[in-house]
Amino acid sequence: MIRIGNDWDEVLKNEFEKEYFLELREFLKEEYSIATVYPPAEDIFRAFALTSYNDTKVVILGQDPYHEPGQAQGLAFSVPEGTPYPPSLRNIFKELSEDAGLTGRFKGKAAPEAEPGDGILVPWAKQGVLLLNTALTVRAHEAASHKGKGWEIFTDEVIRLLAERNKPLVFILWGAPAGKKKDLILAAQAKAGTKHLIITAPHPSPLSAHRGFFGGRYYSRCNYFLCDNGQEPICWDIG
Repeated sequence: MIRIGNDWDEVLKNEFEKEYFLELREFLKEEYSIATVYPPAEDIFRAFALTSYNDTKVVILGQDPYHEPGQAQGLAFSVPEGTPYPPSLRNIFKELSEDAGLTGRFKGKAAPEAEPGDGILVPWAKQGVLLLNTALTVRAHEAASHKGKGWEIFTDEVIRLLAERNKPLVFILWGAPAGKKKDLILAAQAKAGTKHLIITAPHPSPLSAHRGFFGGRYYSRCNYFLCDNGQEPICWDIG
């Protein structure tokens, strides 16, 4: 039985019993037994454990976990302490450093100059930023290897449940798989009568970041929206 340890347990209890999810669990048991899979099994639902359903204010949606050793920790785009920045995280912090007025740590300082290990995003998660991927696991060295195994059904339901709340949220959708969730969010917010902020952009990977990721001002736009809706802004400074 899956136990997250907060209100997600109640919110998702029916989802954990659906046939597709039971099949996904069997697939993962096999995968973890015969291959190297990231993140470690105990960290698969870490994003949910750190950011409860009711406390979620922002959803940052990526694709799948980092697939190289020592990087994935169950939080989209985040890495453990002491791990050098993957290229996508470097670009995330580069954009943060240029989104003026949000953080003293990176203001006027290029993110790649920061010390490796500063990239851990747990402080964001603890403030209500759900760091979610469309798939929550991946085989080592094989990007998108767990695509189409059931995770997308699960994360679509998570997104729908959040978008149907009465509380306005910010959805930051990085990359094509994440961007496809915009219609799902629009349909759910229409049902709930809530107006969320939905920001779509290319993935921060070096392969796509220069096609429109840079200059998106995601952090300041997010905070303006939260403040306009009577919510505390996110302190994006991870220091």
